[in-house]
Amino acid sequence: MMSFDFPPAPVPEHPTMTKLRQSVRECRACDLWEDATQAVMGEGARDARLMLVGEQPGDREDIEGHPFVGPAGRVLDQGLERAGITRDDVYITNVVKHFRYKLRGKRRIHQTPDRWQVKACFPWLGAELEVVKPEALVCLGATAAQALLGSHIRIGRDRGRPIESELAGLVTVTTHPSAILRADDEDREQAMEQFVADLKEVAKWLSAR
Repeated sequence: MMSFDFPPAPVPEHPTMTKLRQSVRECRACDLWEDATQAVMGEGARDARLMLVGEQPGDREDIEGHPFVGPAGRVLDQGLERAGITRDDVYITNVVKHFRYKLRGKRRIHQTPDRWQVKACFPWLGAELEVVKPEALVCLGATAAQALLGSHIRIGRDRGRPIESELAGLVTVTTHPSAILRADDEDREQAMEQFVADLKEVAKWLSAR
């Protein structure tokens, strides 16, 4: 199934956050809307200095209609708190706005979106960037990082360092909070410490401005 089978994302010509949240409900730019409960647009301060971009909504996000409210969201909240960043001051979103999953019994198991699905959904993220105009942008995980910065990006190699981009004054990448949840018990705290260290560098950069 290819993206040309679907209409383009109905992004408003002059986007505002209100218009984006209304319009995304009608998006049929890929097939993910068919099985998802709803589209989940980003949330946060309109003038947020920092934007965090993840991959897609998870099970809880799909049900509740808000980004990062499930287990990965709790890890993100802990990371932000330990880094001295207030979530209320951050705009948080995902590259893909609908939850992609496969059923395993009654459980809905996350599936990484295909590249064409990411491409079909990307205009929504472009509009969010246009509206918020963040000073700093952090990609959480490989899907977001490669969608925004190119397929050459590798989290293990590139995490925590500034990456040249016109998207914001500071652009960087780090692991997705869900990867910390998947880590073995003995490795989880180290993964969390690395995540917090990456976020602290962003907080330090912002505080110097």
